[in-house]
Amino acid sequence: MSLSALLIVLVAALLHATWNYWVKKLAGGPELIWMFSTLSVILYAPALCYMLLLGDVKFNVQTVGMICGSGMLHLAYFLTLQLGYRHGELSLVYPIARATGPLLATLFAVVVLGEQISVQVVAGGMCIVVGVLFLSGGLRSRHLSKGPSMLFGLGTGVLIGCYTVWDAYAVSVALIAPLVLDYFANLFRGVALMPYALKRKPALISLWRRHKLSVFGIALLSPLAYILVLYVYTYTPVVYVAPLREVSVLFTVVLGAVLLKESEVASRMTWGLLIVAGIGLLVSG
Repeated sequence: MSLSALLIVLVAALLHATWNYWVKKLAGGPELIWMFSTLSVILYAPALCYMLLLGDVKFNVQTVGMICGSGMLHLAYFLTLQLGYRHGELSLVYPIARATGPLLATLFAVVVLGEQISVQVVAGGMCIVVGVLFLSGGLRSRHLSKGPSMLFGLGTGVLIGCYTVWDAYAVSVALIAPLVLDYFANLFRGVALMPYALKRKPALISLWRRHKLSVFGIALLSPLAYILVLYVYTYTPVVYVAPLREVSVLFTVVLGAVLLKESEVASRMTWGLLIVAGIGLLVSG
């Protein structure tokens, strides 16, 4: 894995953890997803227009199909993640989702994209699985009340694995520009959620009045973090990039501990380090 890819993915991981913190803090519903998705479309429109003027954007049946598929997967991901944040803890839902995602993405990349896997990659995956089990408290009875957090985390992880391989194929094989793919995924979410959002105008107005800076931050950082990752997918295999993204787990646990005062952080950090060790094995494998 090249140094440039490593640095870009680490920056993207920090940005990802930051906007996830804001989403958890706002504790909004689908109206929040509609608001920041729509705002992202507005913020990144100049960049898309510039690409259109240069003639770098070409649409055909495959391009439209890949964009629509990505839009549906990301819509399902955001809705599941949002429900998890409303019914669970940031430093529990997020790590489970972000640890499950790379395992499935790695498996899908081998089966669908034909990427190579080694014993070291398998060992790294096992470290992540064990880390997730202990991070979520395993099957101990005192954690059974946190079942919803675990289920939402796992559901989100499955969607992460699916959209990771889908989008990697889109930018590396179908040759869709990263900004174009992400832009239209945001547009897809905005259009799909508009009927719901229009029925909740009072909530939208209140959300914007009280949290406009946070919403703006999410709208700016969410696309930027993913566009950076998509760019790296154009020259780096998924089996390396997808696991490395999960460094954001530790960033998020720290944010949940320091800013949201969430519980059992010391224990979670310990197992979070094991997850990171597994990621290290995957990256160097």
